Amino acid sequence: MVDRLAALLGHFAVSARTFQSGPLCGVNTLDGTEPYGQLHLLRRGTAEVWHGASKAYSLDGPTLLFYPRPMAHRFVTDSETGADFVCAHIAFEGGPANPLSSALPACVCIPLDHLPDSVPVLTLLFAEAEANNCGRQVMLDRLFEVLLVQLLRQLMENGSTQVGLLAGFAHQQLRRAIVAMHQEPERDWSVESLAAVAGMSRSVFANQFREAVGETPASYLQRWRVGLVQKWLKNGQPLRLIAEEAGYSSESALSRAFKSQCGLSPMAWLKQERLVT
Repeated sequence: MVDRLAALLGHFAVSARTFQSGPLCGVNTLDGTEPYGQLHLLRRGTAEVWHGASKAYSLDGPTLLFYPRPMAHRFVTDSETGADFVCAHIAFEGGPANPLSSALPACVCIPLDHLPDSVPVLTLLFAEAEANNCGRQVMLDRLFEVLLVQLLRQLMENGSTQVGLLAGFAHQQLRRAIVAMHQEPERDWSVESLAAVAGMSRSVFANQFREAVGETPASYLQRWRVGLVQKWLKNGQPLRLIAEEAGYSSESALSRAFKSQCGLSPMAWLKQERLVT
């Protein structure tokens, strides 16, 4: 089986920063204004999860709750006994340009006993959270990152989304073409060559790709390339080199594709990004 995450995470890293370990009592709110999501682990106790004025979940026992993107939510627990949580901020490099981040559901809620492959990581994570050892923060952060990769595996295998990148990854043949685009964005891909990688006819491949992923192969390839271009621009690489690495025949060809996707030229976009950050 092709590794569906290797090239994707190689280009766009994911990182965790643990910010809570212990009981949450009463009402605790995350306002969703920071540029990252959260991964919460309820270890003991019960809690209500609210999205605005609506109660989204009633957690009763060990549960994983994952918000891939910024989203306001709050926990309501007993004001005296509370509930035992370990929580981390999750950042997907590239933000909206990261196809994985944008493909995930707004929220994922899974009882921990539905994650049997993650038992060793969860055991070590909870033990580290209770201890006060040297390097505790680093250990917790890395363990959250390992847990997240395991969660992504499960979401892909379970077909958790009907349309989008995860649905494409769940397809036995389409995944080969998607991984090929991730691994070699510089190749002169055509629908025919991608269909050959998938082991499908051109028409069947194009139709099933659009049905599963929600866009054409050419549209997905352009979004992937432009996302890489944005990353490389921020890293200070020259446009000439970026054009070659992203699979464009010239700087002007890159600029046309970039502007059609983002509404700005690469340099104008970079200037805007620097003003914002």
